[in-house]
Amino acid sequence: MPDSLYDVAVIGAGPGGLAGAVTAAELGLSVALLDGGGQLGGQYYRHPAPATGATRPEALHHGWSAFTALRGRFERSGAVHLARHHVWTVAREGGDTGDENAPWNVHALVGDDGDGGTPVRVRARAVLVATGSYERQLPFPGWTLPGVVGAGGAQAMLKSGLVLPGRRVVVAGSGPLLLAVAASLAAAGARVPAVIEAAGYLGYAKYPGALAVNPGKMVEAVVHGSALARHGVRVRGRSAVTAVHGKDRVEAVTVSRLDASWRPKPGTERRIECDALAVGHGLVPQIELATTLGCATRPTADGAHALVVDEEQRTSVPGLWAAGETGGIGGVKLSFVEGELAARSIAERLSAAPASDSGSARVRRLLRRRGRMRSFADVMAAAHAPGPGWHQWLDDETDVCRCEEVTAGRIREAVEDQGARDARTVKLLTRAGMGWCQGRVCGAAVTCLAGKAPASPDRRPLSVPVPLGALAASHDPADTAERATP
Repeated sequence: MPDSLYDVAVIGAGPGGLAGAVTAAELGLSVALLDGGGQLGGQYYRHPAPATGATRPEALHHGWSAFTALRGRFERSGAVHLARHHVWTVAREGGDTGDENAPWNVHALVGDDGDGGTPVRVRARAVLVATGSYERQLPFPGWTLPGVVGAGGAQAMLKSGLVLPGRRVVVAGSGPLLLAVAASLAAAGARVPAVIEAAGYLGYAKYPGALAVNPGKMVEAVVHGSALARHGVRVRGRSAVTAVHGKDRVEAVTVSRLDASWRPKPGTERRIECDALAVGHGLVPQIELATTLGCATRPTADGAHALVVDEEQRTSVPGLWAAGETGGIGGVKLSFVEGELAARSIAERLSAAPASDSGSARVRRLLRRRGRMRSFADVMAAAHAPGPGWHQWLDDETDVCRCEEVTAGRIREAVEDQGARDARTVKLLTRAGMGWCQGRVCGAAVTCLAGKAPASPDRRPLSVPVPLGALAASHDPADTAERATP
């Protein structure tokens, strides 16, 4: 029996992917929505675990009603949800023959994350990549102590497990996510002594036009600011946690004032007692799956890379669309818009028929909204871009690559004594970035210490860890495949 062929495979069930899957299905396409999680919503709309007994998940989320409405539409749409499908690569059927009409093979492992999983293949005429983002971490002395968690990780603990990372939690790093995290932790009962923002918020004032056309962002800031004020949480701008103290876990942090380049100002150190630190320096587009296929990228204002997409959310690879944070960090509402735009483009391309008048009018409205929100996203990236002097926080004993236990001193030695001039050479000399996370945590730090940012991100053949048996099965004609009927 031949494998089922879907019109479109959507990779990622977060806001962008969910919006794309719903729209495509409602336009008459057969849709498979693949995601590593067990439920719809992705990282943003995390669900409390059943064991918690939570009855009001909306209390932990911003915009939960928008998600539940979209989830209801998905359940009625006829789209197929393939949960716990960890996609590791996508390839044209028949190999690289240049046939742009050849179906895509989406290869995934089915199972809980980290347990190996069963290899499967999903076939589709078009693919929408909505893989979201991950948190950027910049190291500092003591950041490997128990009690130091990512800012997004702290929020995930609260949303999915109703668990606080500590009773007295400092929130630090850079970016608007910090305000939301601190407000959530305080509302859940944690004592938050301070929010430590490295960049500050005055950078937004340089772009009044983007602020004027995005008044909702100002409202969000006021809401979070008011919540922090009610709980007595102070926000400290142009400051950073430059050291963590403790024996078996976090006991205190040192906060230093920063200059415009993020270099610590001598004599400004202040110690804050706490038992946990939630820290993150913004989000980075998760684009490994797309770059493996050769999708073009662009540098972002905060030093990351995002996919290049056109007005229809098409990437540079025919038959491959992208939506949401893969094209640059912009927030949940922008992801909704881009997911719908991508789906409408896919439907028009696959049907080879022009959109209706009402459909064209809808697209024009979506394009205007996307333009406004993308302008704010660019301002946000510029305002919170890490300064070049942050690495002066590090002493030589600070672990930069936690997986391989490579210190800042070892990386500096590779640069200064062994002639390394880029992150790839540092990696070869020190093994920094060669561990389980494959440089997702330490990559930004290693690149900065190497002194030369790459013109484009590394291309990796595998976007998630894959057992050798799954690789062998993917080349077997009898490869296990999804049999669900579109």
